[in-house]
Amino acid sequence: MSIPVIIGVLAITFVLAYVVGNPLAIYVNERTPPQAIDQIIRHHGLDQPLYVQFFLYLRNLVMGDWGWSDTANSYVVDAIRRFFPATIELSIVAMIIAVLVGIPLGIVSATRKDQIVDHVTRVIALAGVSMPIFWFALMLKYLLYYQFFIWGLPYLPEGGRYSIVTVTYNPVTNFILIDSLITGNLVLFFDALVHLVMPAACLGYLTLAIITRMMRSSMLEVLKEDYITLARSKGLRERVVIYRHALRNAMIPTVTIIGLAFGGLITGAVLTETIFSWPGLGRWAVRSILTSDIPSINAFTLLVAIIFVSANLIVDLIYGALDPRIRYG
Repeated sequence: MSIPVIIGVLAITFVLAYVVGNPLAIYVNERTPPQAIDQIIRHHGLDQPLYVQFFLYLRNLVMGDWGWSDTANSYVVDAIRRFFPATIELSIVAMIIAVLVGIPLGIVSATRKDQIVDHVTRVIALAGVSMPIFWFALMLKYLLYYQFFIWGLPYLPEGGRYSIVTVTYNPVTNFILIDSLITGNLVLFFDALVHLVMPAACLGYLTLAIITRMMRSSMLEVLKEDYITLARSKGLRERVVIYRHALRNAMIPTVTIIGLAFGGLITGAVLTETIFSWPGLGRWAVRSILTSDIPSINAFTLLVAIIFVSANLIVDLIYGALDPRIRYG
């Protein structure tokens, strides 16, 4: 079902791009020479019926012709190569923070139900799902950058991927952490890591809160099952009961949330990247929307759809590894 969903997204974005006005406006601007307009019309089939134009649109996508991005002043494919690694890097670090913190918090909260630790954890999770991401980002910048600077404390960078003035970066893969390790530039690696702290923490906090709540709820349900009672009656240590018998089954709904949340991180990055001046897809999408850069908006929408569908597909496959009762044929 992943393929029909992607085709549906392509069809919707194609139609929406055409209802905004003259379809020729997607491919030309004030700098386009008049003699090139006829060639553009023939290349994209703008003089053909709509269904023919759609198939030509699909052909161009497959061939790597995604149009021109005025916002990035380059072809859309080149803009994606430049911006996509920054967003993926930020999203992966944010997800690592959310998973490494959220799952243990959920387990501790469930195993110590109605104790102080449980109440504190629930407040943290509730705050995470309640706070607007842009407000949290601004508060982080105000405290960890501005106030720490005023107080003379070590402060985190305000924005960007690395310190352009003091660090030299020669892109290889455009994944700055990977490139710094490939080239052996540890100064760049730690500088980039420091720049990741605030935007990754901001982006990952909502996901952390959701994972914590889901993990707690799932673990409480599993701990009521008969096989958990049987395991305890055999005299097994509580740690063994929790981590060997309960955790695996409690992880199934949590894995679903993690998969969906990773796709949500890409869309959540729109605000985070804008506030922290992070040169990724989200910031590019905001600038494209403000300038009505249709090819760029279509590309961003398509990438988000592909990531969501891929995350759901991976989650479905992981189910089979977590639960032996699930089999795919």
